[in-house]
Amino acid sequence: MVLTNLFPKLGSPQPVPTVVPPPGPRVQPPPGPGNPGAQPRPAPETAAGNLQELGQMNLPAQPESSIHCLTIVGQIEGHLVLPPQNKTTKYEHIIPQLVAVEQNPKIAGLLLILNTVGGDVEAGLAIAEMISTLGKPTVSLVLGGGHSIGVPIAVSADYSFIAETATMTVHPIRLNGLVIGVPQTYEYLDKMQDRVVRFVTEHARISEAKFRELMFRTGELARDIGTVLVGKEAVDVGLVDAVGGIESALAKLNEMTAKATGEKEPVQ
Repeated sequence: MVLTNLFPKLGSPQPVPTVVPPPGPRVQPPPGPGNPGAQPRPAPETAAGNLQELGQMNLPAQPESSIHCLTIVGQIEGHLVLPPQNKTTKYEHIIPQLVAVEQNPKIAGLLLILNTVGGDVEAGLAIAEMISTLGKPTVSLVLGGGHSIGVPIAVSADYSFIAETATMTVHPIRLNGLVIGVPQTYEYLDKMQDRVVRFVTEHARISEAKFRELMFRTGELARDIGTVLVGKEAVDVGLVDAVGGIESALAKLNEMTAKATGEKEPVQ
């Protein structure tokens, strides 16, 4: 049997259509001797990285200021890494910033903004100790809430404000996780609680007896002990210096920095 048409007959070649790419943005060559009219390329943006890592960024066209703003929001993360869905403030990010504030001669004062539920006790105390030992004027402002270990951080500043609707929760120290039921564990808790009480009473106008009474008060928190202070209540007991917002906090900090630097006008 003869197989035919096994290969097709070759005819004349067909023209290949020319593909024209769609018009796109014109790429400008970099500036140089051959292209003197080219505009220099902008520097790579680094604000996104600062926002992701430190929770802060430099605003566009930000005026020069000698006031550094430090925010402590969410839960204070210490020795244990919290779940990714938690809004956290990492103390290993805060402490280097405080060192930089102390060393930078262009920074005259620190504004501390708090809206925290508390967190790691030792990490919170470390932040509070760093703020209280700064050689520059510091002012804190509690917005929303400054609960638990956020209380020592709020009072660690030279002057403290609280918003009219903000709250502060004072309660005994708690431990999460495994607790060994031996006398040494309770002694350690007592010593840690004494550290918090001593720090707060040394940096606020509240007495130790009053602060402990607020910590162990029953009936205000459901199935728990402690006290919730709202706005002016925190001022009345001597925990915070005044009720106010951002305008009051900045005005007070400008007044303090002007006095510290010997200037007649507030530092802008």
